[in-house]
Amino acid sequence: MIRSLLFLLALLAFTSQVQAQSGTAFGFEYRPAGAVVQGTDTLRNAWMGGLNTPQFSSIDLNNDGQQDLFAFDHESSRCYTFLSVAAPAAPNGRRWQYAPQYESLFPSDLRQWALLRDYDCDGRADLFTFTSGGDIRVFRNVLNGNRPSFQLTTNQIRFTGLFPGSANLTIGGYNLPAIQDVNGDGKLDIMTYDFISASFIEQYINNSPGTCGNALTFTLTTDNWGGLQACGNCASYMFNGQTCFTAAKTLHTGGHGLLLVDLDGDGDQDLLDGRDNCSELVRLLNQGTTTAPVVTQAGISAGFPSAAAPVRVSVFPVGYAFDANFDGRADLVVAPNMVNNLADQVSLSHQIQLFANAASSGAPSYSLSAGGFLQNDMIEVSEGAAPTFGDLDGDGLADMLVGNYADRVGTTYRATLAYYRNVGTRARPVFKLMSSDYLGLSAQNLTALKPVLVDLNRDGALDLAYGAWDRGTNLLHYILNTAPAGQPVALSAVNTGYFKSQGAPGSGILPYASGDMPCFTDVDNDGYVDLLIGTNETREPGKSLRYFRNRGRGPIDSAFVLANNDFGRIRDASGAGPLNLSPTVADFDGDGRPDLVTVDASGLLRLFSDYRAQGSQFSERTDVLYNPATGQYEETRLGLDFYSHCALAAADVNGDGAPELFVGTQAGGVISYGTRNRGTATATKAEAARALALSIYPNPATARATVETAAPTRVSVLDLAGRVVRPAGAAQRRHELELTGLAAGVYLVRAVGADGAAAVQRLAVE
Repeated sequence: MIRSLLFLLALLAFTSQVQAQSGTAFGFEYRPAGAVVQGTDTLRNAWMGGLNTPQFSSIDLNNDGQQDLFAFDHESSRCYTFLSVAAPAAPNGRRWQYAPQYESLFPSDLRQWALLRDYDCDGRADLFTFTSGGDIRVFRNVLNGNRPSFQLTTNQIRFTGLFPGSANLTIGGYNLPAIQDVNGDGKLDIMTYDFISASFIEQYINNSPGTCGNALTFTLTTDNWGGLQACGNCASYMFNGQTCFTAAKTLHTGGHGLLLVDLDGDGDQDLLDGRDNCSELVRLLNQGTTTAPVVTQAGISAGFPSAAAPVRVSVFPVGYAFDANFDGRADLVVAPNMVNNLADQVSLSHQIQLFANAASSGAPSYSLSAGGFLQNDMIEVSEGAAPTFGDLDGDGLADMLVGNYADRVGTTYRATLAYYRNVGTRARPVFKLMSSDYLGLSAQNLTALKPVLVDLNRDGALDLAYGAWDRGTNLLHYILNTAPAGQPVALSAVNTGYFKSQGAPGSGILPYASGDMPCFTDVDNDGYVDLLIGTNETREPGKSLRYFRNRGRGPIDSAFVLANNDFGRIRDASGAGPLNLSPTVADFDGDGRPDLVTVDASGLLRLFSDYRAQGSQFSERTDVLYNPATGQYEETRLGLDFYSHCALAAADVNGDGAPELFVGTQAGGVISYGTRNRGTATATKAEAARALALSIYPNPATARATVETAAPTRVSVLDLAGRVVRPAGAAQRRHELELTGLAAGVYLVRAVGADGAAAVQRLAVE
């Protein structure tokens, strides 16, 4: 009997695993949530999640003969993939289309830098990337069907020259090398600043036998290319052993990023040099030859490509040469390559620049293109995006607010709240940017602003709560809506309050770490919204997710008291509490019971189905993202760095009865996911309904609805995000629901008997 039971359990587990892998289970899939309009432009890749520090490379992702685009984001260690697709209305008949289904084809542990180059002459872009110790790791693109597939070739490239024996070719984590053909022999060579001081340019020539160079053997031909030494100041160099002057300002990482281009058409390769803590991309003309490079002061220019429109990127510009505008010529795209923005505190908004090349042959002729590259086609709030949804204008449609970590405007680095009004329809949302500084919160000089729209005072109208770093501590603020339910909100920053900690420091009070992520939801099913906070707080006892119960009495600012400082006992792969955890709650899988979803610095979405019914340690599922290219569920890769902060939100924005899942990213954008294979929980609801004989009429309803049960029950109404929109009253058999002021959509009516038996049915409000 025991053996049979164990076999049955194993079979069920195996069946569940196969079902998840095959794509027949419930999960999420990338799905644009609606059109997004800024000014007169409809953003073509609105929901791709932002882009701040990309390293660009060309690759044919779908084996159609067209060069597509790969970007590796340095700050968040996230991969992005874009297809080149036909677009007859575009200037050159093609455009870039975000295609996330190819992102998981790349190794999951990429860090610091990643560039695609064909080293084995098979026409497929291979992968060069950082590995521990600053060495170069190489993956060969072996192609699997019509998709790239990367097979590890080596974890270390060796070189000889200038000394006896051989050594490993070390780039470091902050330099970005030029991996290109220096001498025109068809083999990939490597140029980089030295690993120790980042002052001298080293040139490694590929001396592999044959015409291709796929053995990846290199000779260091010079450790002082052009006789050049980079000094401490931006665009400052000395020559042939001269001493640099003392740097006028402190360098950060000392990193450099190089790009080889024949800028003057003389047949040898020149350099474009970008460096950390600088905004210029410096031209270094080789006025000698390939074998004997010479650089003089006359060949150096910080006003490249022209004095009228030079490259100026906030910090650490690096150049990438590829055909960005589909005219058949290699253009120049320049993007920041900083590790993070903690020290620089610059604007990362619209910093990716495109310099179109007008020359069909010979020396390139670059000119700055208005609008930049890619960033102008996405939701983009600089960094640390945090979305929330609710009807702000009283038209029954879900609008969107997006907070950010901060952006620099003028001399001030501060957070703002962007307001996107939904000007579409219930089924086809259109989010139009109305304000980049909603409520004027920029005047408060906050950072790490995390907004939540929620009815705090149970009057049926949405209020605004937000976590933010304010003068040395993180406070959870709120602004009560003074307008009645169903009307445009009336919110004023003048009326801002904040939730007070109930107890002495060290006793388990509200956390106050920068980046704390609030989520309001009814955890204990008593009709009052409680508070879940994802936090990195270490001064108060507890772990990554903490539950504060709403007492249901007293002032709002003191309503929440600690109930569990390690809610769900959520752990990462090392057994520690995940960093930068963000929670959201909704009935995602359609069983009528709320689910918990979290994201953290690992980049993983974690699904905790029906979390209320789980024990003290929640059971998670991480293979929740469906990939249409493979037909499988896989883990998400939303960033892999402790600097990376994501923020979750849930809302049904298209009126289909299922909540969408939104992820605000460190890169300042928003990703939208729809549900897949979502159930309807008909069996569960039918059993509960039979016990309580739950009946709702009329359904759909407009202003009022009647609820009847066989025994006295307490009845509440929730939206699909699990928020109570009509709290429970006294227990009775017949309830009259007042629906005036509710936005049109699908709601959950929940009836709970004296014995705890519950029934849930959907109610459509028109």
